[in-house]
Amino acid sequence: MSPIALPTQHAAVLHGAKDLVFEERTLWPPHQGQAQVAVMATGLCGSDLHYYAHGRNGDFVVQAPLVLGHEAAGIITAVGPGVKHLVPGQRVAIEAGIMCNNCSYCAKGRYNLCKNMRFCSSAKTFPHADGTLQERMNHPAHVLHPLPDNLSFEQAALAEPLSVLIHAARRASFTPDSHPTVLVFGVGAIGLLACALAKSYGASRVVAIDINPARLAFAREHGFAQQVHCLPAGDRAKTTEEALRRARESIGAALAEFGLPDGAELVFECTGAEPCIQMSVHAAATGGKVMLVGMGARNVTLPLSAAATREVDIHGSFRYAHTYPAALALLAEGRLPGIESIITHRFRLEETARAFELLARGRDEEGRMVLKVMVGAQ
Repeated sequence: MSPIALPTQHAAVLHGAKDLVFEERTLWPPHQGQAQVAVMATGLCGSDLHYYAHGRNGDFVVQAPLVLGHEAAGIITAVGPGVKHLVPGQRVAIEAGIMCNNCSYCAKGRYNLCKNMRFCSSAKTFPHADGTLQERMNHPAHVLHPLPDNLSFEQAALAEPLSVLIHAARRASFTPDSHPTVLVFGVGAIGLLACALAKSYGASRVVAIDINPARLAFAREHGFAQQVHCLPAGDRAKTTEEALRRARESIGAALAEFGLPDGAELVFECTGAEPCIQMSVHAAATGGKVMLVGMGARNVTLPLSAAATREVDIHGSFRYAHTYPAALALLAEGRLPGIESIITHRFRLEETARAFELLARGRDEEGRMVLKVMVGAQ
Protein backbone atom coordinates (compact mmCIF):
# COMPACT_ATOMS: atom_id res chain seq x y z
CA MET A 1 0.00 0.00 0.00
CA SER A 2 1.45 3.38 -0.95
CA PRO A 3 1.76 5.98 1.81
CA ILE A 4 -0.63 8.92 1.77
CA ALA A 5 1.13 12.09 0.72
CA LEU A 6 0.40 14.92 3.15
CA PRO A 7 0.24 18.50 1.89
CA THR A 8 2.93 21.00 2.77
CA GLN A 9 3.05 24.65 3.74
CA HIS A 10 5.72 27.28 4.39
CA ALA A 11 6.86 28.91 7.62
CA ALA A 12 9.43 31.49 8.71
CA VAL A 13 11.42 29.47 11.26
CA LEU A 14 13.90 30.94 13.75
CA HIS A 15 16.90 28.69 14.41
CA GLY A 16 18.94 31.22 16.40
CA ALA A 17 19.78 34.90 16.58
CA LYS A 18 19.18 36.41 13.12
CA ASP A 19 18.97 32.90 11.66
CA LEU A 20 15.50 32.89 10.11
CA VAL A 21 14.78 30.29 7.42
CA PHE A 22 11.77 30.16 5.07
CA GLU A 23 11.01 26.43 5.24
CA GLU A 24 8.62 23.93 3.73
CA ARG A 25 6.85 21.84 6.36
CA THR A 26 4.29 19.06 6.45
CA LEU A 27 0.75 20.32 6.99
CA TRP A 28 -0.99 17.99 9.44
CA PRO A 29 -4.77 17.86 9.78
CA PRO A 30 -6.30 19.49 12.89
CA HIS A 31 -6.74 17.31 15.98
CA GLN A 32 -9.71 17.01 18.31
CA GLY A 33 -10.92 20.48 19.29
CA GLN A 34 -8.64 22.25 16.81
CA ALA A 35 -9.23 24.24 13.65
CA GLN A 36 -6.80 24.90 10.85
CA VAL A 37 -6.28 28.55 9.94
CA ALA A 38 -4.77 30.10 6.83
CA VAL A 39 -2.90 33.01 8.43
CA MET A 40 -3.56 36.20 6.47
CA ALA A 41 -1.88 38.88 8.59
CA THR A 42 0.59 38.90 11.49
CA GLY A 43 1.77 42.01 13.28
CA LEU A 44 5.36 41.93 14.52
CA CYS A 45 5.84 42.61 18.23
CA GLY A 46 8.78 43.77 20.33
CA SER A 47 9.07 40.32 21.90
CA ASP A 48 9.30 38.77 18.42
CA LEU A 49 12.11 41.21 17.63
CA HIS A 50 14.02 40.25 20.79
CA TYR A 51 13.85 36.57 19.79
CA TYR A 52 14.95 37.38 16.24
CA ALA A 53 17.83 39.66 17.24
CA HIS A 54 19.15 37.74 20.25
CA GLY A 55 17.67 34.23 20.13
CA ARG A 56 16.04 34.96 23.46
CA ASN A 57 13.57 37.26 25.19
CA GLY A 58 14.80 37.94 28.71
CA ASP A 59 15.19 34.58 30.44
CA PHE A 60 13.37 32.68 27.69
CA VAL A 61 15.94 31.17 25.30
CA VAL A 62 15.08 29.51 21.99
CA GLN A 63 16.00 25.85 22.48
CA ALA A 64 14.62 24.47 19.20
CA PRO A 65 13.45 25.89 15.86
CA LEU A 66 10.58 28.29 16.58
CA VAL A 67 7.96 30.06 14.46
CA LEU A 68 7.44 33.58 15.80
CA GLY A 69 4.33 35.79 15.60
CA HIS A 70 1.25 36.06 17.82
CA GLU A 71 -0.76 39.08 16.59
CA ALA A 72 -2.75 37.47 13.81
CA ALA A 73 -5.96 36.75 11.94
CA GLY A 74 -6.91 34.39 9.14
CA ILE A 75 -9.46 32.06 7.52
CA ILE A 76 -10.62 28.66 8.77
CA THR A 77 -9.66 25.99 6.22
CA ALA A 78 -10.56 22.85 8.18
CA VAL A 79 -11.95 21.84 11.55
CA GLY A 80 -11.08 18.85 13.70
CA PRO A 81 -13.44 16.45 15.47
CA GLY A 82 -15.70 18.07 18.04
CA VAL A 83 -15.56 21.60 16.61
CA LYS A 84 -19.12 22.82 16.02
CA HIS A 85 -18.99 26.63 16.20
CA LEU A 86 -16.50 27.24 13.37
CA VAL A 87 -16.72 26.31 9.69
CA PRO A 88 -14.28 26.47 6.77
CA GLY A 89 -14.27 29.89 5.15
CA GLN A 90 -14.97 31.70 8.41
CA ARG A 91 -12.65 34.61 9.25
CA VAL A 92 -11.14 34.62 12.75
CA ALA A 93 -8.70 36.38 15.05
CA ILE A 94 -6.14 34.06 16.63
CA GLU A 95 -5.68 34.36 20.39
CA ALA A 96 -2.18 32.97 20.86
CA GLY A 97 -2.35 31.87 24.50
CA ILE A 98 -3.41 28.28 25.15
CA MET A 99 -4.51 27.99 28.76
CA CYS A 100 -4.93 24.72 30.65
CA ASN A 101 -8.51 25.40 31.88
CA ASN A 102 -7.75 23.23 34.92
CA CYS A 103 -5.76 25.39 37.35
CA SER A 104 -7.04 27.82 40.00
CA TYR A 105 -6.17 30.86 37.88
CA CYS A 106 -8.14 29.57 34.92
CA ALA A 107 -11.04 28.79 37.26
CA LYS A 108 -10.98 32.41 38.49
CA GLY A 109 -10.99 33.76 34.93
CA ARG A 110 -7.38 34.97 35.17
CA TYR A 111 -6.06 32.56 32.60
CA ASN A 112 -3.30 34.98 31.60
CA LEU A 113 -1.61 33.85 34.85
CA CYS A 114 -2.09 30.14 34.10
CA LYS A 115 1.01 28.25 35.24
CA ASN A 116 0.56 25.80 32.37
CA MET A 117 0.02 28.46 29.69
CA ARG A 118 1.52 27.67 26.29
CA PHE A 119 1.87 30.89 24.34
CA CYS A 120 2.49 30.60 20.62
CA SER A 121 5.87 32.12 19.65
CA SER A 122 7.17 32.09 23.23
CA ALA A 123 10.20 30.05 24.33
CA LYS A 124 9.02 30.04 27.96
CA THR A 125 7.78 26.46 27.67
CA PHE A 126 9.44 23.50 25.95
CA PRO A 127 8.63 22.05 23.52
CA HIS A 128 7.87 25.51 22.16
CA ALA A 129 4.49 26.34 20.63
CA ASP A 130 4.91 27.72 17.11
CA GLY A 131 3.47 31.13 16.28
CA THR A 132 1.64 32.58 13.32
CA LEU A 133 4.42 33.39 10.82
CA GLN A 134 3.41 30.41 8.71
CA GLU A 135 0.92 29.87 5.93
CA ARG A 136 -1.36 27.62 7.99
CA MET A 137 -1.53 26.51 11.60
CA ASN A 138 -3.66 24.23 13.74
CA HIS A 139 -4.95 25.96 16.87
CA PRO A 140 -7.49 25.23 19.64
CA ALA A 141 -10.89 26.31 18.37
CA HIS A 142 -11.97 27.87 21.68
CA VAL A 143 -9.36 30.65 21.27
CA LEU A 144 -10.32 31.50 17.70
CA HIS A 145 -12.65 34.50 17.56
CA PRO A 146 -15.01 35.13 14.61
CA LEU A 147 -14.51 38.51 12.93
CA PRO A 148 -17.19 41.11 12.26
CA ASP A 149 -17.80 41.40 8.51
CA ASN A 150 -16.41 44.93 8.26
CA LEU A 151 -13.07 44.15 9.92
CA SER A 152 -9.97 43.53 7.79
CA PHE A 153 -7.40 40.90 8.72
CA GLU A 154 -4.85 43.59 9.55
CA GLN A 155 -7.31 45.38 11.82
CA ALA A 156 -8.13 42.06 13.48
CA ALA A 157 -4.42 41.41 14.08
CA LEU A 158 -4.39 44.61 16.16
CA ALA A 159 -6.84 42.98 18.56
CA GLU A 160 -3.91 41.25 20.28
CA PRO A 161 -1.92 44.35 21.31
CA LEU A 162 -5.19 46.19 21.94
CA SER A 163 -6.15 43.38 24.31
CA VAL A 164 -3.04 44.17 26.37
CA LEU A 165 -4.38 47.69 26.93
CA ILE A 166 -7.97 46.60 27.56
CA HIS A 167 -6.70 44.24 30.26
CA ALA A 168 -4.54 47.02 31.77
CA ALA A 169 -7.52 49.38 31.75
CA ARG A 170 -9.63 46.79 33.55
CA ARG A 171 -6.89 46.33 36.15
CA ALA A 172 -7.03 50.10 36.71
CA SER A 173 -10.87 50.09 36.89
CA PHE A 174 -10.83 52.48 33.93
CA THR A 175 -14.29 52.45 32.37
CA PRO A 176 -16.02 54.69 29.79
CA ASP A 177 -17.84 56.56 32.56
CA SER A 178 -14.78 57.41 34.72
CA HIS A 179 -13.24 60.22 32.56
CA PRO A 180 -9.78 60.43 34.14
CA THR A 181 -6.81 62.44 32.94
CA VAL A 182 -4.45 59.96 31.28
CA LEU A 183 -0.70 60.19 30.76
CA VAL A 184 1.09 57.65 28.54
CA PHE A 185 4.83 57.00 28.66
CA GLY A 186 6.08 55.80 25.27
CA VAL A 187 4.32 56.22 21.94
CA GLY A 188 5.37 53.14 20.07
CA ALA A 189 2.57 50.89 18.87
CA ILE A 190 1.48 49.87 22.40
CA GLY A 191 1.57 53.44 23.69
CA LEU A 192 -0.43 54.70 20.72
CA LEU A 193 -3.02 52.00 21.37
CA ALA A 194 -3.12 53.11 25.02
CA CYS A 195 -3.82 56.67 23.88
CA ALA A 196 -6.50 55.49 21.42
CA LEU A 197 -8.21 53.34 24.04
CA ALA A 198 -8.14 56.17 26.60
CA LYS A 199 -9.79 58.52 24.11
CA SER A 200 -12.42 55.93 23.17
CA TYR A 201 -13.21 55.43 26.88
CA GLY A 202 -13.79 59.16 27.28
CA ALA A 203 -10.67 60.27 29.14
CA SER A 204 -10.92 63.98 29.91
CA ARG A 205 -7.38 64.50 28.59
CA VAL A 206 -4.74 62.28 27.00
CA VAL A 207 -1.10 63.40 27.05
CA ALA A 208 2.05 61.50 26.09
CA ILE A 209 5.78 61.49 26.82
CA ASP A 210 8.63 59.97 24.81
CA ILE A 211 12.25 60.60 23.88
CA ASN A 212 11.54 60.36 20.14
CA PRO A 213 10.26 63.65 18.66
CA ALA A 214 9.11 61.97 15.43
CA ARG A 215 6.90 59.52 17.30
CA LEU A 216 5.50 62.32 19.43
CA ALA A 217 4.73 64.37 16.34
CA PHE A 218 2.94 61.34 14.86
CA ALA A 219 0.90 60.89 18.05
CA ARG A 220 -0.23 64.49 18.03
CA GLU A 221 -0.79 64.88 14.29
CA HIS A 222 -2.89 61.71 14.11
CA GLY A 223 -5.00 62.65 17.12
CA PHE A 224 -3.75 60.03 19.56
CA ALA A 225 -2.67 62.59 22.18
CA GLN A 226 -3.79 66.17 22.81
CA GLN A 227 -0.38 67.24 24.12
CA VAL A 228 3.07 65.67 24.01
CA HIS A 229 6.38 66.22 25.75
CA CYS A 230 9.83 65.15 24.55
CA LEU A 231 12.21 64.17 27.32
CA PRO A 232 15.65 65.77 26.92
CA ALA A 233 18.58 63.51 26.12
CA GLY A 234 21.16 63.20 28.87
CA ASP A 235 23.95 61.08 30.26
CA ARG A 236 23.11 58.09 32.41
CA ALA A 237 22.81 58.95 36.09
CA LYS A 238 25.86 57.87 38.10
CA THR A 239 24.01 57.10 41.33
CA THR A 240 20.57 55.92 42.38
CA GLU A 241 19.96 59.19 44.20
CA GLU A 242 20.80 61.16 41.07
CA ALA A 243 18.49 58.97 38.94
CA LEU A 244 15.57 59.48 41.31
CA ARG A 245 16.18 63.22 41.51
CA ARG A 246 16.30 63.50 37.72
CA ALA A 247 13.10 61.50 37.40
CA ARG A 248 11.28 63.84 39.78
CA GLU A 249 12.61 66.96 38.05
CA SER A 250 11.96 65.70 34.52
CA ILE A 251 8.35 64.76 35.17
CA GLY A 252 7.82 68.01 37.02
CA ALA A 253 8.78 69.94 33.89
CA ALA A 254 6.50 67.78 31.74
CA LEU A 255 3.51 68.16 34.06
CA ALA A 256 4.02 71.93 34.13
CA GLU A 257 3.99 71.98 30.33
CA PHE A 258 0.79 69.93 30.30
CA GLY A 259 -0.86 72.18 32.87
CA LEU A 260 -1.23 69.20 35.21
CA PRO A 261 0.70 70.33 38.30
CA ASP A 262 -1.04 67.73 40.47
CA GLY A 263 -0.37 64.88 38.00
CA ALA A 264 -2.59 62.55 35.97
CA GLU A 265 -5.21 60.32 37.52
CA LEU A 266 -4.10 57.33 35.40
CA VAL A 267 -0.64 56.63 34.01
CA PHE A 268 0.12 53.94 31.43
CA GLU A 269 3.85 53.13 31.52
CA CYS A 270 4.49 51.51 28.14
CA THR A 271 8.30 51.70 27.85
CA GLY A 272 9.67 49.35 30.51
CA ALA A 273 12.57 51.80 30.91
CA GLU A 274 13.66 52.44 34.49
CA PRO A 275 13.70 56.27 34.29
CA CYS A 276 10.14 56.30 32.92
CA ILE A 277 8.93 53.84 35.57
CA GLN A 278 10.44 56.13 38.21
CA MET A 279 8.82 59.18 36.63
CA SER A 280 5.45 57.44 36.45
CA VAL A 281 5.17 57.40 40.24
CA HIS A 282 5.61 61.16 40.38
CA ALA A 283 3.42 61.61 37.29
CA ALA A 284 0.40 60.09 39.04
CA ALA A 285 -1.86 62.41 41.00
CA THR A 286 -2.45 61.79 44.70
CA GLY A 287 -4.76 58.79 44.84
CA GLY A 288 -3.98 57.98 41.20
CA LYS A 289 -2.89 54.78 39.51
CA VAL A 290 0.15 53.61 37.54
CA MET A 291 -0.23 50.70 35.13
CA LEU A 292 3.04 48.93 34.33
CA VAL A 293 2.49 47.73 30.76
CA GLY A 294 5.95 47.91 29.20
CA MET A 295 8.42 45.06 29.66
CA GLY A 296 12.06 46.10 29.88
CA ALA A 297 14.30 46.57 32.91
CA ARG A 298 14.28 43.46 35.10
CA ASN A 299 15.12 45.26 38.37
CA VAL A 300 14.05 48.82 39.06
CA THR A 301 14.63 51.23 41.95
CA LEU A 302 11.36 53.00 42.74
CA PRO A 303 10.50 56.07 44.84
CA LEU A 304 8.10 53.99 46.92
CA SER A 305 7.67 56.55 49.68
CA ALA A 306 6.32 58.99 47.08
CA ALA A 307 3.77 56.35 46.11
CA ALA A 308 2.87 55.21 49.62
CA THR A 309 2.40 58.63 51.20
CA ARG A 310 0.19 59.76 48.31
CA GLU A 311 -1.66 56.45 47.96
CA VAL A 312 -0.58 55.98 44.37
CA ASP A 313 -1.51 52.44 43.33
CA ILE A 314 1.09 50.67 41.17
CA HIS A 315 -0.38 47.75 39.21
CA GLY A 316 1.34 45.12 37.14
CA SER A 317 -0.39 43.98 33.97
CA PHE A 318 0.49 40.83 32.03
CA ARG A 319 -1.00 39.96 28.66
CA TYR A 320 -4.82 39.67 28.85
CA ALA A 321 -7.82 37.48 29.61
CA HIS A 322 -11.32 37.54 28.11
CA THR A 323 -10.55 40.66 26.07
CA TYR A 324 -10.81 39.61 22.42
CA PRO A 325 -14.58 40.17 21.98
CA ALA A 326 -14.24 43.70 23.40
CA ALA A 327 -11.16 44.43 21.26
CA LEU A 328 -12.81 43.24 18.05
CA ALA A 329 -15.96 45.23 18.85
CA LEU A 330 -13.98 48.45 19.44
CA LEU A 331 -12.14 47.98 16.14
CA ALA A 332 -15.28 47.07 14.15
CA GLU A 333 -17.37 49.91 15.55
CA GLY A 334 -14.80 52.51 14.53
CA ARG A 335 -14.27 53.67 18.11
CA LEU A 336 -10.51 53.92 17.55
CA PRO A 337 -10.42 56.39 14.65
CA GLY A 338 -7.26 56.31 12.55
CA ILE A 339 -5.87 53.26 14.33
CA GLU A 340 -4.77 51.70 11.02
CA SER A 341 -2.26 54.54 10.65
CA ILE A 342 0.04 52.76 13.11
CA ILE A 343 0.53 50.05 10.44
CA THR A 344 3.42 51.62 8.56
CA HIS A 345 4.98 48.74 6.59
CA ARG A 346 3.90 45.45 5.02
CA PHE A 347 5.83 42.35 3.86
CA ARG A 348 5.09 38.95 2.37
CA LEU A 349 5.76 35.90 4.54
CA GLU A 350 8.91 35.00 2.60
CA GLU A 351 10.23 38.49 3.40
CA THR A 352 9.95 38.02 7.18
CA ALA A 353 13.69 38.43 7.82
CA ARG A 354 13.63 41.78 5.98
CA ALA A 355 10.61 42.80 8.05
CA PHE A 356 12.49 42.14 11.29
CA GLU A 357 15.58 43.99 10.08
CA LEU A 358 13.42 47.02 9.26
CA LEU A 359 11.72 46.88 12.65
CA ALA A 360 15.14 46.79 14.32
CA ARG A 361 16.36 49.86 12.38
CA GLY A 362 13.26 51.90 13.16
CA ARG A 363 13.32 53.76 9.83
CA ASP A 364 13.08 52.60 6.22
CA GLU A 365 15.32 53.54 3.29
CA GLU A 366 13.28 56.70 2.67
CA GLY A 367 13.63 57.76 6.30
CA ARG A 368 10.04 56.95 7.21
CA MET A 369 9.37 55.93 10.80
CA VAL A 370 8.51 52.29 11.54
CA LEU A 371 5.71 51.55 14.00
CA LYS A 372 3.70 48.37 13.34
CA VAL A 373 4.97 45.98 10.65
CA MET A 374 2.51 43.48 9.13
CA VAL A 375 3.54 40.23 7.52
CA GLY A 376 1.22 37.99 5.54
CA ALA A 377 -0.72 37.16 2.44
CA GLN A 378 -2.41 40.56 2.12
